[in-house]
Amino acid sequence: MRLLVTGAAGMLGTEVLAAGRRRDHDVIALTRAELNVCDAAAVSGSFERLAPDAVVNCAAWTDVDGAESDEAAALEINGVAPGLLARAAGEAGARLIHVSTDYVFSGRSELPYVESDQTGPRSAYGRTKLAGEKAIVAEGIPHAIVRTSWLFGPAGRNFVTTMLGLAEDRDEVAVVSDQVGAPTYAGHLADALVEVAERQLGGLMHIAGSGHCSWADFAAEIFRQSGAPCKVRRVSTADFPRPAQRPERSILESERDDTPRLPEWQDGLAAYLAQIAQEVAR
Repeated sequence: MRLLVTGAAGMLGTEVLAAGRRRDHDVIALTRAELNVCDAAAVSGSFERLAPDAVVNCAAWTDVDGAESDEAAALEINGVAPGLLARAAGEAGARLIHVSTDYVFSGRSELPYVESDQTGPRSAYGRTKLAGEKAIVAEGIPHAIVRTSWLFGPAGRNFVTTMLGLAEDRDEVAVVSDQVGAPTYAGHLADALVEVAERQLGGLMHIAGSGHCSWADFAAEIFRQSGAPCKVRRVSTADFPRPAQRPERSILESERDDTPRLPEWQDGLAAYLAQIAQEVAR
């Protein structure tokens, strides 16, 4: 399969490239510098020239708080560009696999969110990502929209690296305990995205690390697995006010039988720590 990856230099994009190559596909990387996904002509021209069988879109505005102050810019990347990619993919005869987020939900449900649950974003980031989902559907082309949550991986700053950095010079770290979700290792998600392309799965899918925890629980497990001598002081969201509202509970589960299932989030953390240890040892 000829697999094209947009946003290929980012946290998830780099892992999708690696996963596609491990599975012996012809993988084409397009970084932000190589393709402006907001430029309709550039997108259409690239897809026509490269003739992919499937496109995995990892290009996104991921600055949740920044989207509150510049929603228009976030909307261009998260809301408008997915529609342009879908249109170009359709013209090129390719399937589009697009990555979305748990932020499209309100985060107020006591139950895990499944694909058919009603959306209701409470942040600019969530609104722009939901707009992207709708733009893809409106194009009417073969596609899969994969919602995920709490992503972490070696190519970029994330919660794990933040906690490990703080643990280097602190005995205790304050972490919120009233936000609950499913941490997702980018390496595991990348394999699932390539599987979605291989199996030509379509529609909405929730793919995140199995199980769930609070940010404080996540931090405690990071310190336990890494051996960092640091304790977690559990605090509330109110103690750390941020520009964007965070979902209180955004556990993603799938109601579909054909959706790829990821390992437990603790296993994802272990795989990530092993990966960065290998990279340091090189």
